[in-house]
Amino acid sequence: MERQNITLSLPKELIRKVKIIATKRDTSLSNLIRQALEEIVRKEEGYEIAMKRHLEILREGFDFRLKGKIPWTRGDLYER
Repeated sequence: MERQNITLSLPKELIRKVKIIATKRDTSLSNLIRQALEEIVRKEEGYEIAMKRHLEILREGFDFRLKGKIPWTRGDLYER
């Protein structure tokens, strides 16, 4: 994968804390940020895929094997 440098402006205290986390995980600050961004992208793409799949299911409808006939009436469902 081709790489590109970017410039970020972050609060110094946040950078200090993230550097400590990166050191504890034996990785670089760049690698830690890359992993976090990849996770965000994975979640977003997964959500989009799931949403499209569920919308397609709703468009197709559900087969309750009733063959177009409903064997009950509203009164059966709501005994009054």
